[in-house]
Amino acid sequence: MHPISIEKFADMTIKSNKDMNKKKLIKALRQTLEEKNNGAKCIVCGSPIWAAGSAITGTNMCFSCTTLETDDSDDYEIY
Repeated sequence: MHPISIEKFADMTIKSNKDMNKKKLIKALRQTLEEKNNGAKCIVCGSPIWAAGSAITGTNMCFSCTTLETDDSDDYEIY
């Protein structure tokens, strides 16, 4: 995964999803990153959550359980 700031990730997400509220998205991103840093686990498999994806979906899940893919080399994770 490529590390990305919350603000940059939010900008990229809003650019592709114009109906999203940027302030709410940033709040969700900060919250899920805090949860991840505090040890939040995927509700499906127990792995650490993917904070960026969990903020978008509203469900604490890892990358693989969220996307059903194993290769996360082209994806982002917030820091």
